[in-house]
Amino acid sequence: MKAVELTEETWPLLVELFGPNGAVTGCWCTFFLRDSAGWRAGKGDGNRDFLKSRLGDPLGLLAVEDEAALGWVAVAPRSYYPRLATTKAAAGEFPPDTWSVTCFFIHRTARRRGVGTFLLEEAVAFAARRGATHVEGYPVDTGGAKKGSGDLYHGTLSMFTDAGFGLVERKGANRALARRAV
Repeated sequence: MKAVELTEETWPLLVELFGPNGAVTGCWCTFFLRDSAGWRAGKGDGNRDFLKSRLGDPLGLLAVEDEAALGWVAVAPRSYYPRLATTKAAAGEFPPDTWSVTCFFIHRTARRRGVGTFLLEEAVAFAARRGATHVEGYPVDTGGAKKGSGDLYHGTLSMFTDAGFGLVERKGANRALARRAV
């Protein structure tokens, strides 16, 4: 398995991974990249086109094996994500040059193979190579309970802490802010 950046060249891999529904109900991993009105209006093709228009910006990485994408992680400078300013899980002070891991999407056939953990480590390295001083995420604290994949697209707190992230703050019963210096 290798990690590749989302670029014009790797775009077809993301399209195939996300499928006709754009990962989840036409999101195309643009929820945090767009304001709420733009995101709702763009559901489906509009969000796909918006994400494609951002190629050239650092947007995320694909886990690729045998020329097929197994998973995706969205990672970019925190400033790229306007919605984080109003998201409870991300609220609070953050260091300059912080990058954010906002979403994971793992193909159903690749789950429980460590793809998310691999992508998180690769996201940290990717951000560090581009000048990040910190990487943060907004994972779900499962408390050890099994959750459906639809509840885990932010990653799990245990996955983040196992990757060297510290718990900055609990955000409600099931969410957390986790950060790692790079």
